[in-house]
Amino acid sequence: MINEKVTVKTFQQMKDEKEKITMTTAYSYPLACIIDEVGIDSILVGDSLGMTVLGHKNTLNVVLEDSIRITKAVSRGVKRAFLIGDLPFLTYGINVEETKRNAGLLVKKGDCEAVKLEGGKERLEEVEAIKSIGVPVLGHLGLTPTYLNIFGGFKVQGKKHDDAEIILKDAKLLEEAGVFAIVLESIPWKLAQQITEELSIPTIGIGAGEFCDGQVLVIDDILGLNVQFKPKFVKQYTNLRESVKKAVTEYSDEVKSGKFPSEEFRYD
Repeated sequence: MINEKVTVKTFQQMKDEKEKITMTTAYSYPLACIIDEVGIDSILVGDSLGMTVLGHKNTLNVVLEDSIRITKAVSRGVKRAFLIGDLPFLTYGINVEETKRNAGLLVKKGDCEAVKLEGGKERLEEVEAIKSIGVPVLGHLGLTPTYLNIFGGFKVQGKKHDDAEIILKDAKLLEEAGVFAIVLESIPWKLAQQITEELSIPTIGIGAGEFCDGQVLVIDDILGLNVQFKPKFVKQYTNLRESVKKAVTEYSDEVKSGKFPSEEFRYD
């Protein structure tokens, strides 16, 4: 495990040395502190915050101010991990200058070290523009949630040969444009393996099989907090939802019965 501060250069070093990259999302200062303390390599403040934090049905309602506020909170708990902020829907794709400004604002006000945006060949000029102001860019291909209305929902991408070829070509174009790594979401494992082998930059899988250079999962899924949305690729490592329910139920019962607060919890 890399012990010093993780940087964009560390990602490339880890791919070159065939060391797996670990990434999770985070949306709060307390969880960021814990995640960073255990040695996760990178934290992504994903636009998934629209669903996990704000209660929306998808990510499309997230605005830049949401991302900035939550990324800034997370940044206060991060010392070692590489912190990436996610550019929300409509903060890019309008014009290059606006994209560049929004990326700069997310880094400047959110105190992150890189930004992520979704899409392939249509993003090349924007990737280059963001890099031109000194901001590293993480790409995202496959199931890109801002395109869900085009995809017809959260569905696996790249299953057909022609679609797979487009994703592979887009990955190579993004590499040429200068992204430091690419998230591959919900694509067949063989396609993810091919992309990983043909690119010199790291791939970060989420529902893309075991051959990617690293993996990312949403922290709420890892902790069992999200029961409404559970894709096949999610592994739940604990059931924090049930633990929270148990604790809050016990508290409520003790208040109702007069058991809490007892003498030990009062001031003289």
